[in-house]
Amino acid sequence: MSKLQNAIVGGVRTAMGYVPGNWLPGGTPDPLIERRVTLGTQQSRVDGPDKVRGAAHFAAEVPMEGLLYAACVHSTIPRGRITELDVAAAETAPGVALVMTHRNAPKMAVPPPIGLTNLKAAGNNILPVMQDAEIRWNGQTVAVVLAETQEQADLAASLIKVGYEAAVARTRFEKAKADARTPDSLMIEKNRLKKGDVAVALQAAARSVDAIYRTPWHNHTPIEPNAATIAWKGDRLTVHDATQMLNGTAGSLAKVFGIKESQVYVSSPFVGGGFGGKALWDHQILGAAAAKLAGRPVRIALSRASMVRLIGGRSPTEQRVALAAAADGRLKGLLHHGFSVKPPHSACDEAFTLTSRSLYASESFDVVQHTIDLDVLANTFMRAPGEAPGTFALESAMDELAHELGMDPIELRRRNVPDRNPVSGAPHSQSDVMLAYDLGAKRFGWDRRAAAPRSRREGEWLIGMGCATGSFPYARMPGMTVRITLDGSGHATVSSAAHEMGMGTATVQRQHTADRLGLPLESVTVTIGDTSLPFGSFAGGSSQTASLGAAINAASGKLAVELLRLAGNDTPLAGLRPAEIEFVNGGLRKIGEPSRYESFVSILKRAARDQISVTGVSSAPLEMLKFSMHSRSAIFCELLVSDVTGEVRVDRLVGCFDCGRILNPKTAASQFRGGMIMGIGMALTEEALFDERTGRVMSASIADYHVPAHLDVPDIDILWTDIPDPRTPMGARGIGEIGITGVAAAIANAAFNATGKRVRELPLTPDKFLFA
Repeated sequence: MSKLQNAIVGGVRTAMGYVPGNWLPGGTPDPLIERRVTLGTQQSRVDGPDKVRGAAHFAAEVPMEGLLYAACVHSTIPRGRITELDVAAAETAPGVALVMTHRNAPKMAVPPPIGLTNLKAAGNNILPVMQDAEIRWNGQTVAVVLAETQEQADLAASLIKVGYEAAVARTRFEKAKADARTPDSLMIEKNRLKKGDVAVALQAAARSVDAIYRTPWHNHTPIEPNAATIAWKGDRLTVHDATQMLNGTAGSLAKVFGIKESQVYVSSPFVGGGFGGKALWDHQILGAAAAKLAGRPVRIALSRASMVRLIGGRSPTEQRVALAAAADGRLKGLLHHGFSVKPPHSACDEAFTLTSRSLYASESFDVVQHTIDLDVLANTFMRAPGEAPGTFALESAMDELAHELGMDPIELRRRNVPDRNPVSGAPHSQSDVMLAYDLGAKRFGWDRRAAAPRSRREGEWLIGMGCATGSFPYARMPGMTVRITLDGSGHATVSSAAHEMGMGTATVQRQHTADRLGLPLESVTVTIGDTSLPFGSFAGGSSQTASLGAAINAASGKLAVELLRLAGNDTPLAGLRPAEIEFVNGGLRKIGEPSRYESFVSILKRAARDQISVTGVSSAPLEMLKFSMHSRSAIFCELLVSDVTGEVRVDRLVGCFDCGRILNPKTAASQFRGGMIMGIGMALTEEALFDERTGRVMSASIADYHVPAHLDVPDIDILWTDIPDPRTPMGARGIGEIGITGVAAAIANAAFNATGKRVRELPLTPDKFLFA
């Protein structure tokens, strides 16, 4: 399918080259780019009061009568078969209602994989779930215990005895490289890119760098662990889930259990952080299967250890980046090769080479990546998948090249920023990363940076400054649907099976709808978070704001048509076409003729209607195939490195973002800052310790897997260009993931400036500076 996908995408892109831009979605700039009332203002999150009062129920807090609690038993080998399974002690333990194993689990189909071709699928680990005795990774669930309390379930799970016949397992990254596969495509892009001859460019270069960069396994560690509260009523399934894929989860569970999608109801009004890990994994399937067998509702709330066993994370990467430059710093060749883990049962590409295809101009390109098949839990999307590790490698190499040239790192980037996509030639929809650099450098005080490494010291502490570019592509999902209901009082309710994971979805779309319909904020309600509402695509790829925005825009057009129809001829609006009117002051008026106006309340009252409802759908995102659409950032870091212990302390971070219009400065700054904190973790502390002898993740708690705490987080200054993208709804691009990209490289580059030691492997732990 990958070759077919390449042909289809390539064909559409070629066709788009002949289609005038104004024929496509976003062909005419959204009027709300300039006509903003509440958009662009600071608004507190509408869900904030419920959360601070404890009134917001998360997946593991939904009350149900007769609830049973689940505990999982995990395999301790990476490959083989179960030969002994003694559950007698567990079945007779206090409070136990059921022990489920492959011997008594119901028949279940393999979950359908998540992907852009099926937005009603959310599967990540595409393997049979408790259907046989085979073990496919270390941590696979071999038994589920249901009991009256969580403590009783945990105790009973500890009593189960499991014996195995081990098989030869593939668990070693370096050894598996020899059998690596080269996929035809990555996401929607062709994998292998060759333009010109990079080998010749490297030989002829005035200056070059050629190095290997490594990033480790990463685990998801959201504040809310994965959990679900599940009940059957006949053949109807209700799942209160922690998910960023409502309709995908419903569609997948329907396939697994052989029922209709309409028989599955999934609710997830609040999610305590998603970051790619809150999709469909084995625990929801196991919880639903156990609830069916027991005939009672089940709560399955994963412990941190169970999350490591059942929720995939980021694959490790090994990346070779080679840059060839002329004496003036202009790139003559860019090579980006590498390896990541992606077993056949994984649906996620860790597409770390994609950024290298668009960020810098070069006369030649050689880009490809290979995937390694290991007997491990499927890797998955995690915090800017691909771009986060990819920008670490590329931006570290750019810093190395600047040092070789004796050139300021910002100036090197300025000389290589393309005016269009350097590979396809597609025009940018909007791009001004150098303005971000100029604004950020001024705020940061880049002019105080010492060019020579190891030049600044305060006692034992070496001081350094570094910068890097962050990048993340624009995305908008097709099929996102909203319903706008306008009632007789002039109040609008927007409904969609969209997701609230802490980023302020309802808050920003309330602002958007108010401005779109010419209403005050208090006259708009946004309802999201369950599958009884119109279809919602997944919240991922920083796409939800644009997708919802496009759907609301489409619905508002339909609403204008319906209101004109209801208004009839006895109205100041008589005879007008939709293109001639605008929403304003809680009603419709003719553009340029304010006297021809009628309020929503008046129109509905005269038509004897209590309300009117319309639906709108996000169209195919063809603009993404005609234009080069990326958000960029300029990240600056100042830090200290102990010359005695090698400890790294980040003192300041500044991030300036070129992401289109900012819709709510309060929530946007929080998003950017949170992403940059994740970047600190990626740079300094986060590493899932994987034992290649056993295939087991050893860092199975937050005590072992370190994420930044408050004392690790420095002052973080956020600013943005606020230049609208004329091709996107509201002129905005997604901001959920751009914050993490570039941060690890900026920290690594600052550490080099401080110490003169180039560390190319994350995390930047003290030993790497002491013994470099």
